[in-house]
Amino acid sequence: MPQLLITGANRGIGLALTELYLASGWDVVACCRDPSQADDLLYLISDNPGLEVYQLDVTDYDGLADLAQELSDRPIDLLINNAGYYGPNAVLLGDIPVEEWRKVLEINTIAPLKVTEAFLPQLRAAKGTVACISSSMGSIEDNQSGGSYLYRSSKAALNAVTKSLALDLAADGITAVVIHPGWVRTDMGGPHGLIDANVSAQGIQSCLAQLTPQDSGKFFDYHGRHLAW
Repeated sequence: MPQLLITGANRGIGLALTELYLASGWDVVACCRDPSQADDLLYLISDNPGLEVYQLDVTDYDGLADLAQELSDRPIDLLINNAGYYGPNAVLLGDIPVEEWRKVLEINTIAPLKVTEAFLPQLRAAKGTVACISSSMGSIEDNQSGGSYLYRSSKAALNAVTKSLALDLAADGITAVVIHPGWVRTDMGGPHGLIDANVSAQGIQSCLAQLTPQDSGKFFDYHGRHLAW
């Protein structure tokens, strides 16, 4: 069976993607910070023998190395770096909270690269795909409203990281892309999102299923459309 490893799998888009790939016959390694609090994810185990749930804080790099070692014999066909953090709302210019900015960058930019690094042998073994969940708010060209300094900068940086991964891993047969999941009604996206997590997940899965090596390094939305950097 093809193998998916996904972070932030306990709720929202991550949970919806986990359910969708399980229903499509994939084995799924689902990671989240606190499985004891992930009731909806744990509920899936009884009906899905291909699901394994692991504790992982993506900023705990020692723990990440331990998990990668534990799964060292597991080829990974698809890594979805989904875990993310928006940061505080209503941050105004002139009062940027530096420690929170560092936290947003750590989770949204540094951690996806470190996760990818940790699982490179498994990705190489499968000639797999790395999909980083970004946002249209990381598009510099599309920024028409300003603000959101913490989140925008972290996702723009994630886009740059993923572009470099695409170039550096091309010789290994690994594809790397970033995907805007839409404005989704989740804890992060809020109640006014335009779509629910299932619609987003279905679009992301369809987009990823249609990728070719020539798509590596590109920025897509959940409809599979190219977005401007």
